Amino acid sequence: MAKGIKGNGQEELAAARRESRGLYWFVAIFSLFVNLLMLTGPLYMLNVYDRVLGSRSLETLIALTALVAFLYFLMGILDYARGRIMGRVGARFQSRMDERVFSAVLTATSTGRATEQAASGLRDLEAVQRLMTSPVLMAAFDLPWAPLFFFGIFLFHPWLGILALSGAGILILVAVANQLGSRKPLSNANGATMQAESLGSRIRSESEMVQSLGMRGASFTRWKIARDRSLGATVGAADVTGTYGAITKSFRLFLQSAMLGLGAYLVLQNELTAGAMIAGSILLGRALAPIELGVNQWSLVQRAREGWGNLEVLLTEIPPESTPMPLPAPRAVLEARELTIIPPGEQAASLRMVSFRLEPGQALGVIGASGAGKSTLARALTGLWRPAGGKIRIDGAALDQFAPDVLGQHIGYLPQRVQLFEGTIAENIARMALQPDEAGVVKAAKRAAAHDMILKLPNGYDTRIDMNGGRLSGGQIQRIGLARAMYGDPVVLVLDEPNSNLDNEGSQALNEAIRTFKREEKCVLIMAHRPAAIQECDLLLMLEGGARRAFGPKDEVLREMVKNHEVIQKGSRPASVS
Repeated sequence: MAKGIKGNGQEELAAARRESRGLYWFVAIFSLFVNLLMLTGPLYMLNVYDRVLGSRSLETLIALTALVAFLYFLMGILDYARGRIMGRVGARFQSRMDERVFSAVLTATSTGRATEQAASGLRDLEAVQRLMTSPVLMAAFDLPWAPLFFFGIFLFHPWLGILALSGAGILILVAVANQLGSRKPLSNANGATMQAESLGSRIRSESEMVQSLGMRGASFTRWKIARDRSLGATVGAADVTGTYGAITKSFRLFLQSAMLGLGAYLVLQNELTAGAMIAGSILLGRALAPIELGVNQWSLVQRAREGWGNLEVLLTEIPPESTPMPLPAPRAVLEARELTIIPPGEQAASLRMVSFRLEPGQALGVIGASGAGKSTLARALTGLWRPAGGKIRIDGAALDQFAPDVLGQHIGYLPQRVQLFEGTIAENIARMALQPDEAGVVKAAKRAAAHDMILKLPNGYDTRIDMNGGRLSGGQIQRIGLARAMYGDPVVLVLDEPNSNLDNEGSQALNEAIRTFKREEKCVLIMAHRPAAIQECDLLLMLEGGARRAFGPKDEVLREMVKNHEVIQKGSRPASVS
């Protein structure tokens, strides 16, 4: 188990399953009556062969047939009812866990924890739900009543009972061998399939780059290798489970024929009636049905077990987030004290002991070489990465005192790589809200100087785009991302390389947006490489190797940098020779 585990995924899953305990009891009770009614067929055959044919009574046959029809109708209703109940049990379990698993997958993916389980988290939940609604789980409710059928066979004749029990024991051994023999192949097949799907998804998301750089052939080759590996593992697993399934089916058919053969011998010895011979064979088939069904659908059981285990790890590694007490809207006072950040999955800190403070109406430019820690700081300021040391406070409250969605309303964020979602431009600016604030969308777009640009599109704000932005240019996508960051009147704006795709007009619009925020007594942080991006900044924070190299008013920091540069240049000149 991973370090730092605080949650208990096993208990969470068990609690969600326990919510349907009452329904399980209903299914168990219905299963009892369904299995009792399964005796209808053998008893009918017994009476037809031993009573009706002997007495040649048409009235008795009609009465028995009418009674059997009613009993089978009743059995069908009960079987249908328990199937519907189990369908709702599975739906309730999935509905109960959907938000929890979705949030855990999102957190794990963004923080780098439990990445293997996060990749399949939602599929794992669906696998468990499919098992709950599958016939194989219904067979588990039927299995405890198998002794009733074996007891009935023993009543007909001990030899028939011994044969039935011996055959059932062999089938159970085959089922155990199936479980042991198919575990690894099925696990390998599931893993290979997920890898192939993940690679295919990444290639599709970067289809423009793949096409433009002539990577189609190489991408297809890599995907085909993963696909072939998945296909080979799936076929191998199917061969294993299919082998055991064929053995089970063939042996069960042989066993029923053996029951008829032994029954016929006992009839010839006058130790058994013909009706009991037929009834015994039917009872045997019913007793062995749950075992055969379990063997044939073991891949479904194995996938659900694997999914349950993955969910336990995921939910344990990512504990449920507590809901903090709501706080009033904060002022734009942002402070970092001795901030240290260790990226998820790494041992070394990429940001060490960094401190600064921003007051309302100030803009801070964060500069430094690539790898200096600028993006790390941006992720920490938005609550994405939690500090390993120190604190980040907004208006005196630590970031973890705000619920994630609430914090997102107070801190707008523009990442280096802007990604849009499938939907309209208005929906993307409104952060995919089902009912966007139309006035707020337009206001945010105007702040980002994207309003006129959006109006020139074919359908304006209703223009639909895909995750790659469709026909939009990189600069247009970045300006829509900036509008999204400004949506909802955040008090802090964090911009990570905001002008990397902007032209001169876009850069001017960005600077105007920063000036607007400053006039509204809000604060802005800009992680930048280009000097134009820090034009409106009042303060500069220079990072070097994850540590604060300089901090203060922009002009002072720039003079200090130039002064140090001149000193270094003089120190590197060779001494004059006299």
